[in-house]
Amino acid sequence: MFATHSLDPDGAINMEQPKLGFVDEDPDMVNIQLSAKIKECGAGICTLNTLKKKVPSLKWIPKYSVRDLQCDLIAGLTVGLTVIPQGLAYAKLAGLPPQYGLYSSFMGCFIYCLLGTSKDITLGPTAIMSLMTGAFATSPIKNDGTYAVVLSLMCGLVQFVMGILNLGILVNFISYPVINSFTSAAAITIAFGQVKSLLGLHNIPRSFGPMVYATFKNIGKTNPWDLLLGVCCLVLLFLLKKLRTLKWGDEGEEDIPRTQTVARKFIWLIGTGANAIIVISAAGIAASLLSQNITGKLTITGHLKEGLPPFKPPSFSVSNGTHTYSASDIFSSIGAGFGIVPLIGLVETIAIGKAFARQNNYRIDPSQELVAIGVANIISSFVSSYPVTGSFSRTAVNSQSGVRTPANGIFTGALILLALDLLTPLFYYIPNAALAAVIISAVLQMVDYKIVLILWRANKLDLVPYTITFVASLAIGIEYGILVGIGISVLMLLYPTARPTLKSLSRPGILVVRPDQGLLFPAAEYFHETVLEKAISGGHQRSVILDFRHISGIDYSTVMGLMQLLAEMKRRGLGVILVHVSPPVMYSLQKAELPGLVISSTVEEACEELHVQEDSSLDVDDDDENQPLISKGTK
Repeated sequence: MFATHSLDPDGAINMEQPKLGFVDEDPDMVNIQLSAKIKECGAGICTLNTLKKKVPSLKWIPKYSVRDLQCDLIAGLTVGLTVIPQGLAYAKLAGLPPQYGLYSSFMGCFIYCLLGTSKDITLGPTAIMSLMTGAFATSPIKNDGTYAVVLSLMCGLVQFVMGILNLGILVNFISYPVINSFTSAAAITIAFGQVKSLLGLHNIPRSFGPMVYATFKNIGKTNPWDLLLGVCCLVLLFLLKKLRTLKWGDEGEEDIPRTQTVARKFIWLIGTGANAIIVISAAGIAASLLSQNITGKLTITGHLKEGLPPFKPPSFSVSNGTHTYSASDIFSSIGAGFGIVPLIGLVETIAIGKAFARQNNYRIDPSQELVAIGVANIISSFVSSYPVTGSFSRTAVNSQSGVRTPANGIFTGALILLALDLLTPLFYYIPNAALAAVIISAVLQMVDYKIVLILWRANKLDLVPYTITFVASLAIGIEYGILVGIGISVLMLLYPTARPTLKSLSRPGILVVRPDQGLLFPAAEYFHETVLEKAISGGHQRSVILDFRHISGIDYSTVMGLMQLLAEMKRRGLGVILVHVSPPVMYSLQKAELPGLVISSTVEEACEELHVQEDSSLDVDDDDENQPLISKGTK
């Protein structure tokens, strides 16, 4: 017969008790140990390696070469040509004057150069962050950016604290189908929101449903000049961007003539700078019409505030002359945006950073990335920026341009400052239809329709959060659709914990139950009630053997559930024995001192303890899934 262990107040199981703290130790020795520990922690913080980890630029600056400078200069200027037209367009998407897009485009480049861990990422305004800013931080005063700038500051503070606390892991709780669905819904919302500018319509709501209705209702008021220019810009953007991805078929050969190489680089540069080419050309057309006194045909951007933004702390109040909106008004208006916008920024940056790190064979530090974008948003708010994050399209351009280090951001930021200082008056002529075409061409590639077929083939259950997130984002707004998606993901993650599968086998007078995963508080009541129901079902009562081979830890709620189960079974004259109990679970049960709890090493030993004669033929319950639990000699 195998040995059987009973847990009682006297402690029948011989276990070594863990030492907690400094019990029974000399106080002076405790102080010495604490002092040594503090010194050790301090020494670990104040080291060159720690400084390099917190300021990653210290790793690559000493090794910076002339070749690195050449590559970074080309990449930085190329990205700058992309971000200037995008920034002007995205600002209008955020409900702000176009110059705010450029205000948001340069400071993040400088900060990330010092604190970022990815050589490819470029910070700045993005389509989704612009849409979120417009949803949460629209000022009641026309052309006022106070709300958006305050959101940038608070967004940065939240992200910085998350980075310091190493909370980048939170992004792992948002499933890929939810992120993909949210991105696709946001892209559709953004693209359709620009149809009004392509058609020259005005006073169209921002919410997706009313926006679609109002657009079709007013389609008869379409401005044919805006429509013609917008469609031409879209077609040309599509064709020009194709030049960037042309495959010549002989890239690996070494004897390509220099003139041919230069020509190919020139073609690639045209494709990369397609946005700038289209916007400049459209502005030239508008200026030509105005010079011929042909006015009112195209809807143009109009006058912008000239020059660089002043460097000053964000204002927490704003007045329209008759009413002053205080800090409390601003904070209550933004509301949930203080949590959602930083989260979206985190998701975008980490996803982009990991994708390009895998592609280019290096690693990023998610927590340091949070610190970098947090500091970037905080300091950017001092130059009237709205929230920024990593841009996928510009990061792709940066990578394809042969960037070597994050120093490329210096050249991108410098080009944007130059444009703000010298070119602002020329932005007056940019047609809204051209900016709308830039946005639509940028966001349509974010719609991933192929994933639906992939999810259908791989795991149909993933279509549930995908579909719910997509529908909710379009129906109630993407700012709340992402929350619905996260909620569904968390529920699907927690449901198996709350309702674990209980596999069971029965023989005359005994029921063996094996949970397939851990038992924690969400499952405590379900476990107690289900085991009791199985034990007394079928018109006859059976003692229970609980096989805990898959249980690595339990909590207080589980202990209380076991206590109730023991009491119920004892009242019916039945026994309960636990087998295959791990040391951590054993320790918790011993400390709980449950009366009448018996623990055995194996199922066979438990059967003998319950005085049940072994029978080799097993009667399998409906929930068994034909998986045997009992094996000879199991330890």
